[in-house]
Amino acid sequence: MPQNNDPVALRTLGSPAGRWIIAATVLGSGMAAIDSTVVGIALPTIGRDFHSSFGELQWIVTGYALSLAALLLLGGWLGDRYGRRLIFCIGVVWFVVTSAACALAPNADILIVTRVLQGVGAALLTPGSLAIIQSSFIDDDRGSAIGRWSGLGGVATAAGPLLGGYLVAAASWRWIFLINLPVGAAVLAISIRHVPESRNTELTGRPDFVGAALAVLTLGGITFGLIEGPPLGWSDPVVMAMVGLGVLGGLAFIVVERARQNPMLPLAIFHNTQFSATNGVTFVVYGALGATLFLLPINLQVVNGYSPLESGLALLPLTFVMLTLSARSGQLAHRIGPRLPMSLGPCVVGAGMVLLARSPESSSYLVGVFPGVLVLALGLALTVAPLTATALGAVSDNHSGVASAVNNCVARLGGLIAVAAIPALAGITRTTYLHPNQLASGFRHAAVVAGALSVLGGLMSALLIRNPAPPDLEQKVDDGVSPVPCVTCALDAAPLVASVQVDSAPGRS
Repeated sequence: MPQNNDPVALRTLGSPAGRWIIAATVLGSGMAAIDSTVVGIALPTIGRDFHSSFGELQWIVTGYALSLAALLLLGGWLGDRYGRRLIFCIGVVWFVVTSAACALAPNADILIVTRVLQGVGAALLTPGSLAIIQSSFIDDDRGSAIGRWSGLGGVATAAGPLLGGYLVAAASWRWIFLINLPVGAAVLAISIRHVPESRNTELTGRPDFVGAALAVLTLGGITFGLIEGPPLGWSDPVVMAMVGLGVLGGLAFIVVERARQNPMLPLAIFHNTQFSATNGVTFVVYGALGATLFLLPINLQVVNGYSPLESGLALLPLTFVMLTLSARSGQLAHRIGPRLPMSLGPCVVGAGMVLLARSPESSSYLVGVFPGVLVLALGLALTVAPLTATALGAVSDNHSGVASAVNNCVARLGGLIAVAAIPALAGITRTTYLHPNQLASGFRHAAVVAGALSVLGGLMSALLIRNPAPPDLEQKVDDGVSPVPCVTCALDAAPLVASVQVDSAPGRS
């Protein structure tokens, strides 16, 4: 059971207290999710206002994703150590302040810096939102609560382009950041009044700031190489130096995390095959999705001639489908196990991305865009809830903050790498987005690459994800952070509770 200050703090999903918790966590994480997608609609407008290159547009997106991905692990550790509600609220305040700074940015360079700082706030509040749910609800309601959080969070992500398009058309792109101020104030008020505090009382020690700095160095160096390598040349001394620093930082990160008594990333958590496999699927699928949602709005505006509002409306089916089907998908996965939804869903997502490759060839929304968006939405609705529940259920409650941070970090990292790499692979360079014919060709190639990656995620799920063991064979254990009994049998590990990780190889657990 989670370690709570209040021993009777566990809520039911249908209670007023439970609904307030869902509201606070969905609105809080929704702000961070929306800011991962809402900016995409405004990028062409921002590029014109600041006379930006395509590389600068990439940095506006990846700067936020970089600090978010690099510091999510630290955010999860801080929540487990000092209180999940406390760190969540600090993250909300930080996010609101830096959102205001983004809105006031006078040029692209300042906007990139403030986006990096905004990602720090998102890194504090995002893992806390899911960890609060995991530690606040009774066992029987956690699967449904996670499904509702995933579905409503998916709606927030999908609604980002629509909201961004409306604000850019009605006012200015700066309002996509200012809208966070009243939302953040509401989240803070609800959290202080209604969200119970919880922490891992077994966790001690000081924050792992060295590990966090190495994570930033690793992701920053690799991302710089992927974005700046194609235009500057891979033999450019600066590119080679940054990539080298990224690789060395990654190796040093592993060494430091192995040596620390209380690391922000306990590497033993990856001994759990179900957890590792789920995060592998997360990396691939969310990477493909991140690249698609980054390029599609630019393509619709530059190639198809859509306005920012029209390009936001073009993605509206994502919102309706996620809102309608995500919770049902979570319930279905709870009944039949996550393997089938997590295998089929990414393949459907991939099919939607391939269909979107036809969008530059057609001026008709119903023919060129709608089929791909609809299929993409159906695939996401089938994938998101079981994927999240499986990642969280593979570990014990005491490490829910770290598990949530790892899964979110992997998702953001997938999008970060894909946004930096896939455009270059597709031939989209610094000035391509200013030329419709070149961008159309690059987008077609990028959509096919993203679709293939998503299908790969489905195949990985079919091969690696396990369905729940029968109830009488479930045994709750720690998630590998401390020694557990050895189990040798060919049974599937339960995805929605912290259960024994079963493997057919002798001597592994």
